[in-house]
Amino acid sequence: TPWSLRHSLFHKGYQLLDTYVTISVDQVRVGQTGTKQKTNKPTKNEEFSATVTDGHQVEPSAFHDTPIGYDDFVASCTLHFQDLLRSTGPSNSFEGW
Repeated sequence: TPWSLRHSLFHKGYQLLDTYVTISVDQVRVGQTGTKQKTNKPTKNEEFSATVTDGHQVEPSAFHDTPIGYDDFVASCTLHFQDLLRSTGPSNSFEGW
């Protein structure tokens, strides 16, 4: 991301990040992955389970784990449940998604 270039003052190219991802539903955090060390292509194969009633959106956000102070924001996106329901079919359920 442009973030890693912006913070690589002494290195040419991208800085390797220590990333983790948080999952929020309607701005309430429901999960967080473990941190993947020194990579720009982390793979997250972790599962979260949360009961959501009348939820509107889910937001995964990526952060760089810093040793001191607040962790650095890297990227996020917002997925609306109605859009996801249209793409999964008429079941109105996300179980196993």
